[in-house]
Amino acid sequence: MSKKFSPYRNIFQVLKLNRLVSISVSIGAFCACMFSGYLVYKMHRDAVEHAFAINTRGEVIPLSWQLRRDNLKVEAMAHLELFHRYFYGLSPATYEQRLEKALWLGNSSVDNVYRQKRADGVYNRILQYALVQQIDTVESEVELDQAPYPFSTRTVFRINRGSIEDAYELITTGKLLPVERQFPQNTHGLLITDFFEKHLRKLPVQ
Repeated sequence: MSKKFSPYRNIFQVLKLNRLVSISVSIGAFCACMFSGYLVYKMHRDAVEHAFAINTRGEVIPLSWQLRRDNLKVEAMAHLELFHRYFYGLSPATYEQRLEKALWLGNSSVDNVYRQKRADGVYNRILQYALVQQIDTVESEVELDQAPYPFSTRTVFRINRGSIEDAYELITTGKLLPVERQFPQNTHGLLITDFFEKHLRKLPVQ
C-alpha cells in the first residue's frame, strides 16, 4: 500500500528555509545601512575639507579647508582695513560718500557710533574747519576659531588743520560675522558687529 502524500510533510524544512531567508535579508539590510552611512559620512567629510572655485578660464579648482581658512584671514584683514579707511579717512569733499560705504560693512553697532559722532558735531567740524583726517596704518588681529570672529584693530591717523598736524592712535574692537556677499557694497561677505571704540590717544609729535 503506497504512502499517502501530505502537504505538511516538509513543514520543518520550509520553516528552516524561511528562517534562513529572513536572516539573510536582515544581514543584507544591515550591511546596506552601514554602507549608506559610510557614504554619507565620506561625502560630509569631503564637503567640509574641500570646496570648489572657478578660475578665469572657467575651470573648476578644488580648494582645501586650510586654503579657505587662509583666504578667510586675508579677506577679514582686507575687510577691516577697508572699513577703517572709509570710516576714519575723511575730508570735507568725500566724507559723506566714504561713510555711506563704511556703513555697508557693519551692522547697527557701527551705525550707533556714526550717529554718536554726528551728534557730537564731528562731521560738522570737518566741514567748518576744512579738516582732513588721513589714515597712516591699519593693523588688525582676528581670531578665526569660531564665528563670529573677534577682532582688535589699531588705526593710526593724522588730522591736518592747515599748518598744524596731529597724530592719533585708535583701538577698536568687535566681531566679524560671515554673511552673503553683496557687490559692490560688501565684497568680502563679512559684517562688523559689536563695534566699539576702545581707546584713543594722541601720539607725540615726531
